[in-house]
Amino acid sequence: MAIESKIVDPYVENYIKSLVPESMGLFHELEHYAERFQVPIIQKEVAQYLKVFLKWVKPKTVLEIGTAIGYSASLFAYEMENGHIDTIELSEGMAEIAAVTFQKLSEMRPDVSVRQWLGDAQEVLPKLENKYDMIFIDAAKGHYQAFLDLCLPRLNTGGVIISDNVLYKGMVATDAYLVKRKITIVKRMRKYLAFISNHPDLETTILPIGDGVAITYKKGGTV
Repeated sequence: MAIESKIVDPYVENYIKSLVPESMGLFHELEHYAERFQVPIIQKEVAQYLKVFLKWVKPKTVLEIGTAIGYSASLFAYEMENGHIDTIELSEGMAEIAAVTFQKLSEMRPDVSVRQWLGDAQEVLPKLENKYDMIFIDAAKGHYQAFLDLCLPRLNTGGVIISDNVLYKGMVATDAYLVKRKITIVKRMRKYLAFISNHPDLETTILPIGDGVAITYKKGGTV
């Protein structure tokens, strides 16, 4: 789905996207569905970055907040080859579509188990008992801090949190792009980025790709 991010020069952005290989099989099918029904999924260049990132980090346990149609979780599973994913989705309709996705995924990656959780992440997270090597946050933008507070105790030391859409069409970076009805979300996201960038037990970098991606490493300490 085309989104004007206002983060990277459009010529540069389009060139980078042109270098990403075309998706095949399940991923092509999911991308086509997302475009047809206007379902937000991670952008092409972000997906490509995550493929490389996963090959490097090699997580065995992953938590995802925001399943949607199961695109991101499928990408994680495909690159992991073995391990476990917990994924949380608020919408029952999206969760039903994702269940079909994960059934197909199980044939491709039988050694990666995926467990779906339906409900508000702030209610589901306290119920989880697993510890994770990687946590992916891609849900309600105004609640990232609340998600983080619940996720950090479940992230292994040396683990990473990936937060998507953190620059939010450039509005987080500058008021010049700010849409009035998005003020609350933007203010909360700025506070979130300041928190993860300055916490003594975390190391964070923010990448201007897609709609903005933050990578946060847990050093240890009290979190």
